[in-house]
Amino acid sequence: MRSITLTATALCLMLTISPSLAKEKKHDKPMDPQAMMELWKQAATPGEPHKLFATLAGSWTTATKEWMEPGKPPMESTGTAESRMLLDGRFLHQEFHGQMMGQPFTGMSIDAYDNIRKKYVTIWVDTRGTGVFIMEGTGSADGKTITLRGSHAEPGGGTMTHRAIWKILDANHQLVEMYGAHHGQKEMKMMEITYTRKE
Repeated sequence: MRSITLTATALCLMLTISPSLAKEKKHDKPMDPQAMMELWKQAATPGEPHKLFATLAGSWTTATKEWMEPGKPPMESTGTAESRMLLDGRFLHQEFHGQMMGQPFTGMSIDAYDNIRKKYVTIWVDTRGTGVFIMEGTGSADGKTITLRGSHAEPGGGTMTHRAIWKILDANHQLVEMYGAHHGQKEMKMMEITYTRKE
């Protein structure tokens, strides 16, 4: 019964979306349902970026540096992270425990590679807010350096823009560098997290 429902839902979605996709690609006529179903199947199949994400599953220790003001030494703290793959290898989920500005901090992320848009997407939530933070971007040819951009509203008004550089150094080491700019001001390095796989 579940498979029938899923198939029917997929067909409805496909038939609803087909005309708009066909118009975008300037086809003379809408794509037939079977061909459209094959495209959706390809789009839903994990590829090389997802395989690389899978190598990051496991337990990690973290070392964080936070720069509160330019030219001043960073605050340093340690933490842990647990990562696992979700939905048959399609998404990487991380749960992070550490400190932020001297206070206990927990955050969670889902990292994705969108086969259709050819973009990396990260969704982040944490105990320092009630919003959902979304960043997206592109990767290097080998997929081991991912550059993401996003923005969020600030409590006092205005918007802060972010740029993150995620480097997958090897199977046991990662580095995340975060840069930000308040209200359109000059970008500065705000944070750096070094991940080391637990033995």
